[in-house]
Amino acid sequence: MATQGGGGEYKDLVVFLAAAGVIVPLFNRLKISPVLGFLAAGVLLGPDGLARFANTAPWLSWLTISDATQIRSLSELGVAFLLFMIGLELSWERLRAMRKLVFGLGLTQVAVCTVALAAVFVFMGQPLVSAAVLGMGLALSSTAVVMPVMAERGRIKTTAGRATFSILLAQDLAVAPILITVTVLAALAQSGVGSVDFDPAVLKPALFTLIPAAIGLALLVVLGRLVLRPMFRSVARAKAKGQGQEMFVAASLLVVVGAGLGAQAAGLSMSLGALIAGLLLAETEFRREVEISIEPFKGLLLGVFFVGVGISLDLDAVAADPVAVFGLAAMLTLLKAGLIFAAARLWGLNHRSAVETALVLGPAGEFAFVILGAGLVEGIASPVFTQTVLIAATISIFTIPLMAAIADRVLKHTAPAVPDLPPEALEPPSATSGQVLIVGFGRVGRLVGEMLTEHGQAFLAIDANPTTVAKGRAEGANVFYGDAGRTEMLERCGIDTARAVVVTMDAPIKVDEVVVATRSLRPDLILIARARDHKHAARLYALGVTDAVPETTEASLQLAENTLVDLGVPMGLVLASIHERRDRFRKLFQEAMPGSDAGRSPRALRSTLRR
Repeated sequence: MATQGGGGEYKDLVVFLAAAGVIVPLFNRLKISPVLGFLAAGVLLGPDGLARFANTAPWLSWLTISDATQIRSLSELGVAFLLFMIGLELSWERLRAMRKLVFGLGLTQVAVCTVALAAVFVFMGQPLVSAAVLGMGLALSSTAVVMPVMAERGRIKTTAGRATFSILLAQDLAVAPILITVTVLAALAQSGVGSVDFDPAVLKPALFTLIPAAIGLALLVVLGRLVLRPMFRSVARAKAKGQGQEMFVAASLLVVVGAGLGAQAAGLSMSLGALIAGLLLAETEFRREVEISIEPFKGLLLGVFFVGVGISLDLDAVAADPVAVFGLAAMLTLLKAGLIFAAARLWGLNHRSAVETALVLGPAGEFAFVILGAGLVEGIASPVFTQTVLIAATISIFTIPLMAAIADRVLKHTAPAVPDLPPEALEPPSATSGQVLIVGFGRVGRLVGEMLTEHGQAFLAIDANPTTVAKGRAEGANVFYGDAGRTEMLERCGIDTARAVVVTMDAPIKVDEVVVATRSLRPDLILIARARDHKHAARLYALGVTDAVPETTEASLQLAENTLVDLGVPMGLVLASIHERRDRFRKLFQEAMPGSDAGRSPRALRSTLRR
């Protein structure tokens, strides 16, 4: 490798990182989707971009990507990470609750679009089997592009966002059956289906491919249920002993890559394996911490995917017959959008949501390359025509941010509609709206949770002790593992819709960190924190808590209350005096707030706490 000249083997990686660090921020500054930034970088830096001038200007070879195959291999990991994150946001229960949208609307879309597109390709002169493969490949949309674009626009939790996600999930689940169907169609074509001498025995090898796929799927689920929770519990214990966040990152990467490779070995897609791993981890108390650990890798690897899509765009072929390529891309997008709109309306979506869903899902998706590539390998797809279709599919993927912008324009000119999906489909994936967050689920936090439940108040608890979390979940409590001092964890746990936060930990510095993180996200939120003593209570008021409850003061008031009642003083008088004294203490604590901290920004306070 060294013979390539002083690090030349890493040149493509450096070029990609430069694109991520220069081109994409430039697009952000111009208020253009970063997805388009990565796509444009792929076109510009690929073989048909600046690389075509490398012969006359050799220095350009250091500014371009020469090994497109390596980029495409990494891009598959990006899609797998995206599906893993989707799995984390689901759960088997949520998937079951969304079955109407996923298996109803989603599968209807796949079937209708496959049949319609196949009919179009037959009309264009393609054989029936080849047309069927083309139809199945192009019926799918791009999860990797659509979901980030929807997230950028804040549309994930809307009716259209839920419907879009459900259709994409159904499409992802359909990839493995489609690939098996391609194998069956190849066997049919090779045996001369419809002829007198057709031998049904040729289907046996194709049908037997279902067996390893089913076994592999079952093994993934069984091993995941047996291994994942103990593995992450062990990692969490090591982290609690100060051995670092990197162990959690390593374990998360292992799960994604391992599940993906296991699925591939069984004949399934890597993305489907990652989705199953995410679904299994969604049932554990570690899902929030894993989401935070994996997020940076997902974004970077998805960037590789977008660059790979841009590289795959053959500009010479586009220039050779632009009318055919762009016409095919427009036909594909418009036909799919029309069919998806009709299916969405059939399954009860309102007009606005159906339009938005149809527009963003109209273009082709990344799995078109996988399915049509399988058709080429099996020898049932015309190489020349399929390459033209793939170029048209690539161009249509480029239009997804544009379609989203068109959807925004359409929605602005139509009256707002009432959400029409069932409550379980509209529920935010992070947590129940209007709940109370309890930070720390030891003896104090557990009692607070019990009292909230007794009075019909929903809560979600966070604790950094894996043993405490395991015990709470065994008792049926809604508790998750994680560090609530990180704003990312609070956001994952629904801080934006929470009604209150109760901090019950007995470590003053950690309490302060959680208070600062909470106030940086929600200055208006009810925030009640446990304090060590009166000095800590004064500091917490300076940090912005609604109420601080010092242990020493409350213990003294409780002792005084019990003593007076036992001595025969009327209960009403005792409670009134206790409340009066508590209010007096609260005013004293607020007056004793450190002036240097009062009114400072959350960032400055966080910096002070770290010192």
